[in-house]
Amino acid sequence: MSLDSLDTFLRAVRDDLGLDLEVPAGADTALVDLPGWDSLNLLRLVALLEESGHRVPVHRLLEARSFRDVHTLVKEYG
Repeated sequence: MSLDSLDTFLRAVRDDLGLDLEVPAGADTALVDLPGWDSLNLLRLVALLEESGHRVPVHRLLEARSFRDVHTLVKEYG
């Protein structure tokens, strides 16, 4: 699955992780401010990215503050 577009990425995250995330408005919401965001969701996000063929180093994901930041990493690491 290609996650190149921000909207596609946000929809995949919303659907796969079961988050209440508006597209595209939720892109800049701080991850720490998302209801239910925790380390388990971070692991689920890593799994989603890897299943989609996107291998982003976990240490870089830990630095991300929003889903827009994560999407930037997805595009950076292909």
